[in-house]
Formats: sequence, C-alpha cells, structure tokens
Amino acid sequence: MRNEAARNLTFETPDALWQNDRVGAGMQRWRREFPEIDCSGKGIVGRLLHLNEVFQTAINRSLARHRLKYPAFAVLATLRVQGAPYRMSPKALLDTLILTSGGLSNLLRRLEKTGHIRRMADESDGRGVIVELTEQGRLLVEPAMRDHAETERRLVAMLPPNEQALVAGALGKMMLANR
Repeated sequence: MRNEAARNLTFETPDALWQNDRVGAGMQRWRREFPEIDCSGKGIVGRLLHLNEVFQTAINRSLARHRLKYPAFAVLATLRVQGAPYRMSPKALLDTLILTSGGLSNLLRRLEKTGHIRRMADESDGRGVIVELTEQGRLLVEPAMRDHAETERRLVAMLPPNEQALVAGALGKMMLANR
C-alpha cells in the first residue's frame, strides 16, 4: 500500500502531502517552536538519514543470503569491478569506499582470513601492499552483486526513470559540494 502511494507521487505533488511523513511533521514542530530557525535543510537531510537506515536494512538483508554485510561486499565488489586481475592498493580502496583506514585494515584482515582476498607486496613499491580478489572471493561476490543491484532497483522503483535521473544528479551535486 505504501509503495503504491509512493508510485503515484511526482515532483509536482503538493508540499502538503510531504508534511505527513516523519520529517515533514518534525519540521512543522520546529517551525512552531523555533520560527526564527530556518530548518529547511531537514527536508533533504532528514529524509536522507531516514532512507539510509531503510536502504542499509534492505541491502544487508539481500547480502545476508550470501553471508555478507555491506562493508565486506563493498570491498569485494570494488575489487571485482576494477577488472582483471582484480587488484587495488589499500589507499585506492579507501578513496573509493566510505570507511576509515582502521576500519578498512580490520576488514581486509577478516577478508584475507576467510580467503576472499589476498594481500601481497606491491612490485612497483617495495613498501606498499596490493589487495587482490581471490577466485573464492570472486565466486562469492558476483551473485551478491546481481542481488544487490536488484535490491537497489527495487528501492528506487517508485520513481520513473526521469525522476531517478534528477534525484541522482541532485545528490551527485551535493556530494561534490560536500567532499
């Protein structure tokens, strides 16, 4: 029922309809109690924070079928889409992923222990390390990538393609401005 209602909404939907979601209701309370504070950013930020929780839950549920959680999946999938021989430096991985360096180090240790990656000396820099996706890791991540992409498509399916492109473009613009 909720998805059907969302499918029927467009960018031209009157603002009054958005006032019924938890963020819109919260903004109304802010405006009532603190009329001098411009809380308009909550319309986007609050909804992104809410959707982050919804998306992470759906994505982790999908990945659980493959015995993965999102951070491990992100590392394995990033190595896989790098192309053969599926290698990257930890720095390149860190620049691609949303993890801290300590978080990545611990994750790489666990993935190496399970046989999904291997770390080796960087031949071009004797002090450096290269992370490589193993065959076992590739066989695990490829079906998970298919399920993950299907989950992402399902999560945005209530928006027609032109609105998906507008939202993706607006979010990309926000990401560039806030790096």
